Amino acid sequence: MTPDLILDCLGLRCPLPVIHLARRIGEVEVGGVVRVLADDPAARNDVPAWCRLKSHEYLGSDGTAHDVRRVQ
Repeated sequence: MTPDLILDCLGLRCPLPVIHLARRIGEVEVGGVVRVLADDPAARNDVPAWCRLKSHEYLGSDGTAHDVRRVQ
């Protein structure tokens, strides 16, 4: 899958990757995918939790790349 937007949050600690995601997800069309690159171990929990809270679809992770589909 090719993301519509890639956020390089490598080296940033919690909660900064989620803050960057929240600020920028509106830049993609509904149905678009944002890939968050984050090496902070907390991102494995934080990104999916944020998606549930904001009603976006968490598509999964390969370890450092977390894919989110904009739903609204």
